[in-house]
Amino acid sequence: MFNALTKDYPLSTELQGKIDLVLESHGYDPTQIVEILLEVQDLDERHYVPEPTAYYLAEKLNVPITNIFDCLSFYAQLSDKPRAKYPIQICNSPACRVNVIDTKRLLSTLERLLDIKIGETTYDGRFTLETISCFGACDRAPAVRINGQVYDHLDTQEKIEALLRSLP
Repeated sequence: MFNALTKDYPLSTELQGKIDLVLESHGYDPTQIVEILLEVQDLDERHYVPEPTAYYLAEKLNVPITNIFDCLSFYAQLSDKPRAKYPIQICNSPACRVNVIDTKRLLSTLERLLDIKIGETTYDGRFTLETISCFGACDRAPAVRINGQVYDHLDTQEKIEALLRSLP
């Protein structure tokens, strides 16, 4: 089996300790793999699960590595590719699309201000634009979720600019 400590895929002792704490909090239960991956992903400033980490998790959970990568590729909230410090998630669920004019305006304003499209990252690595299914803010649309926090009623360019400026 893969060894996360090999020179090909080094994993720091500090990171292993943090991952082990996440695993312990879930009782090393492979049925909780999605929640485990979400928490482990948040340990990285670029909000992704690097390959060495995926192999370490597979070994610790005693699951095939394909299970880890299947989850990473299936769930929109998970990534095996580096993302920005601030992934900006915009809801694309049918409920939010009822509010289509405001949601389209929000997306086009973000694309223009950041000079990127959905799935792209700004040149400085600060922002990535992503669409995602419902994150439970339909009543507060247009809204975005950034690092788990919902920012709502973004119905003017001024509010959007203020949000972007507020992120260090």
